[in-house]
Amino acid sequence: MAIALTTELDAINTCLAVIGESPVNSVTNTGLVDAVTARNTLYETLRQVQSTGWSWNTDYDYVLQPQFPLPGEIRLPANTLTVDAMDPSLDYVQRGLRLYDRGRKTYTFDANVTVRIIRLLDFEEMPQVARHFVMVRAARIFQDRTVGSTTLSTFNKEDELRALVALRNDEATNRGYSIYNNSDARRILGWPRIPNRTGF
Repeated sequence: MAIALTTELDAINTCLAVIGESPVNSVTNTGLVDAVTARNTLYETLRQVQSTGWSWNTDYDYVLQPQFPLPGEIRLPANTLTVDAMDPSLDYVQRGLRLYDRGRKTYTFDANVTVRIIRLLDFEEMPQVARHFVMVRAARIFQDRTVGSTTLSTFNKEDELRALVALRNDEATNRGYSIYNNSDARRILGWPRIPNRTGF
């Protein structure tokens, strides 16, 4: 059998393994409370990790349209974690699944709005390095809450740290971080400044 990317079921079974439980073939209809708890912990971790915003779950220059007739409300996609106007002079925030203009104190807009949007992706929509980190973090949290062994928690935290380092390295590669793209470094070297959205 060919090696495949980590699945949601793999992650749930890893959570079960850290407390000494046998793997399951499915979370539904198993009657195993620990499997359901492991899945809920995985989902909680997914939301927490992705809310930070990564290159793979963030869209820039995303256009939102108000509902007709104008002015109308702007409804956000159901998986929106956070949204922010690309124009820094506009004070728009997410309230539920609607966009709210804090400056004008209204939910209605008369034109399209261009935003940066961070979305909650399903486990298997994430890249492998992110899947691994979420799996390891969820397993550590699950073990802490279920068994609470200090010794096991120490090993799991070390695994989590290694997975986080790998995720951040991948993020740096995807965003093209470089000392030569840093404004201060370019100024010292006498190079022209290159503005971009990452702040480097």
